[in-house]
Amino acid sequence: MGRKKLERFEDNAIRYNVVENGKPNFTKLGGKWRTDHFKNNNDLVVELGCGRGEYTTGLGEIFTDKNFIGVDIKGARIWVGSSYAVENNLDNIAFLRTKIEQIDDHFASNEISELWITFPDPRPKDGDEKRRLTAPRFMEMYRNLLDDEGWLKFKTDSTFLFDYTLELIQTGQIKVKNLSYTHNLYQSEFMDEHHGVKTKYEQLFYDQGESIKYMKFQFA
Repeated sequence: MGRKKLERFEDNAIRYNVVENGKPNFTKLGGKWRTDHFKNNNDLVVELGCGRGEYTTGLGEIFTDKNFIGVDIKGARIWVGSSYAVENNLDNIAFLRTKIEQIDDHFASNEISELWITFPDPRPKDGDEKRRLTAPRFMEMYRNLLDDEGWLKFKTDSTFLFDYTLELIQTGQIKVKNLSYTHNLYQSEFMDEHHGVKTKYEQLFYDQGESIKYMKFQFA
């Protein structure tokens, strides 16, 4: 392991805004993120697979009256977003280092107000279907964690993953309400819903001429 990565892990280990294995609160914040971590009762917005945290920090800067948590397993990536939040005194932002399939160990039922899935690995191989972050088994987990009026918002450059997810919804394998979607976000009525925030990969795909797909819905 490189020295730079080790230094980032050392920073994460002492930062309040990084919750990870080895810290006393790692599995104790479910149902208590607002009261025990953020010390308020504001809405809780979670980004899955946040990477370097561009979206988590970008939204957190805009919506200072909400709490934001970026979730990713890569500690060196989380460090980037964590550092930005520290440097800019963004106390409404935190990062959780864990696998997505284990997030129900860290959040209680109905605790999350809004859930973002931003540019996940599309995993196009048939054998990888269960690992797609929009697969039915993950969707059932999200359904449980979102509150009754909570929104799931999904952005991707992958036509394959987007159409796969849309088919699950349209065939009733995932039951939702108030579904809206577009295959070209920046040429649609939903353009303002990204709030001018782009992840590193989103900017890369956009610059390469890829259309950005977007959908949002509530679970039925």
